[in-house]
Amino acid sequence: MMEFNIDLFQGVATLIQNFQEKPDIALMRVGLIFLGFLLIYLSRKGILEALIMVPMGLGMATINAAVLVWKEETGGIAAGSHGTLFLNPLVETTEDVMTWLQIDWLQPIYTLTFSNGLIACLVLMGVGVLLDVGFVMARPFQSMFIALCAELGTVVIFPIAIAAGLTPAEAGATATIGGADGPMILFASLILSKELFIPITVVAYLYLGLTYGGYPYLIRLLVPQRIRALQMPQEKVRNISSSDKVVFAVIACTLLSLLFPVAAPLFLSLFLGIVIRESDLGHFAETFGGPVLYGSTFFLGLLLGVLCEANTLLDESVVKLLMLGIAALTISGIGGLMGGYILYFWTGKKYNPVIGIAGVSCVPTTAKVAQKVVAAENPDIIVLPHALGASISGVITSAIFASIFISQLK
Repeated sequence: MMEFNIDLFQGVATLIQNFQEKPDIALMRVGLIFLGFLLIYLSRKGILEALIMVPMGLGMATINAAVLVWKEETGGIAAGSHGTLFLNPLVETTEDVMTWLQIDWLQPIYTLTFSNGLIACLVLMGVGVLLDVGFVMARPFQSMFIALCAELGTVVIFPIAIAAGLTPAEAGATATIGGADGPMILFASLILSKELFIPITVVAYLYLGLTYGGYPYLIRLLVPQRIRALQMPQEKVRNISSSDKVVFAVIACTLLSLLFPVAAPLFLSLFLGIVIRESDLGHFAETFGGPVLYGSTFFLGLLLGVLCEANTLLDESVVKLLMLGIAALTISGIGGLMGGYILYFWTGKKYNPVIGIAGVSCVPTTAKVAQKVVAAENPDIIVLPHALGASISGVITSAIFASIFISQLK
């Protein structure tokens, strides 16, 4: 009778070997597989953003199941070592890069778009096409004030991260999670902390997906029902033309690039999308606001998922990042609501402080959260224009803070 050869099923074989030799890796692999399942389930329920979390969840589950054994030395990896056929994020030399480009099917996308920040810029360009800066221009001081207050998590977490044992550069990259802007976090962590940019980015996107479900509870905790139901008075807003918006985008992009050149790729991508939107370039707008944005977001989620391999994430610093990340987003949410309260009292109790949560720049998610929460108390309240202004301003402030960290810590 033919003896059963478990090596025929290498994923099972490597998992059994991990349990025998490195049980911590084995448990991490199993845990990440089930976490991938959970992300898909929560996405299907509408709790998480499906566009990024579905490919991330399935990629996470698959990468930890599909671990095999290299039969011979490959691209600097010794024979008998465990690996996958997806990508190798730790490859360094040019020769090894060329080798892995011919082995791993996602290596070209990772090398040419992810590890150099291009995918972040493409996402921002698509986001820019969807943004109407008229919301910011209609009430610029309110919007920027809220956005600055909502960077509280970024400011507070930086010294805490250093106290927790991270280097200043690692602490700066981690602190950018408080800005709640995925492309900015990816870009900053890639430059400041290449060793930790994978777990920082993964942690950031996992938590950003939870903001839609978590922030309403924070609002209800800090803002009484009667204030949440505050109906704001009608305001006169001047008509802002497309030409005005183009001028604003061009001047803002040039000025911000002059002040913070290290983040110029981010500013250019965002404001170029805005200019395309307002310049009646229909084909470009459809391309960047549709296929480019959704394609980039999809592959960003997929790459983040397959980067969640147990060996990559099994690091004591990851636990710190998990704690610091959730603290950064919580403190930023509190900071935004504090800004909302300041405007509430400044305007003689005519400003709904719930709008403050939108300063956390997970655009347009936090703006939708603000509108949903106040509408639950009073369906006649419309705060979305104010919230979108704060949220769009948050994109700009998060880029500014990321550039400050990069210029001072790199």
